[in-house]
Amino acid sequence: MFEELTDDELILLAGTRAEAFGAFYRRHAEALLRFFARRTFDPDAAAELTAETFASAFVGRRRFAPRGGGAEAWLYGIARHHLARFFRKGAVEARARQRLGLPEQGLSDVDYDRIEELYDFDAVRRAVADAFSVLSEEQREAVTLRVVEGRSYAEVAEALVCSEQAARARVSRGLRRLSGLLEHRMSELDVEGNAK
Repeated sequence: MFEELTDDELILLAGTRAEAFGAFYRRHAEALLRFFARRTFDPDAAAELTAETFASAFVGRRRFAPRGGGAEAWLYGIARHHLARFFRKGAVEARARQRLGLPEQGLSDVDYDRIEELYDFDAVRRAVADAFSVLSEEQREAVTLRVVEGRSYAEVAEALVCSEQAARARVSRGLRRLSGLLEHRMSELDVEGNAK
């Protein structure tokens, strides 16, 4: 019944018919779970973020106005907001789920296996290697010493023959650039995953 409707139509209809939101959920749940799994590498966090994003979307469905990228872009805007909050706080909020009275559910072994399938580690490994190769040699060295090898900034500075402040700047610029490159590549992987 709902298969012929666009995402925008489903969300607009969900204001009065909750089952339309169920169709929207089924259409986007796996892709959104993949989005979170590839960014958190934590099955529990990915599942919780997916649940909280859909709960937030359900709570706010009556405020949805079709414009711009439509309902899918709206959903991913909510997802990015929750992901940023997760990275800031180190935990997933459950405010929308609590508001709806949804119980917290744990993941089964089958759930863990399925989420790990969504990672597509080979594609992620290639994306990281590609992004890392784009960094300047100075940034690659600094990030490797600090992040991969876990050296202190004093040790990084000594190895790079620079001041500690310069070492911090190289690591910071390298990580910022790496983050931007990876976010772009992860988005491409999400699109490729959705096409399958």
